[in-house]
Amino acid sequence: MTGDDGWLRWVVAVPLVVLHAIAAWFVYTALTIRAAGSWDDEARAGVELSCVFAIVASGVALLITLLPSIRRAMGVWWLVPPLLMGAIAACRWVVGG
Repeated sequence: MTGDDGWLRWVVAVPLVVLHAIAAWFVYTALTIRAAGSWDDEARAGVELSCVFAIVASGVALLITLLPSIRRAMGVWWLVPPLLMGAIAACRWVVGG
């Protein structure tokens, strides 16, 4: 690790945390939206949209984290949140979307 890695961590950590928070919000909304009945297409559309946004935000965070210089400076554990939230959103989309 060089002296520049400390600055790189801060410069990259802030957008990653923001992306993780956005993805977490959409995962939360996807998990809390409930359809009132079989006729409630708007609720199902809301779940799908929340899942898509969560997967996109997680994917962007994952792509940033997979860059070799970022991964070297930040560490491998930064891969866990986007993978976990993306998997939860995908499961919710498949099961309840």
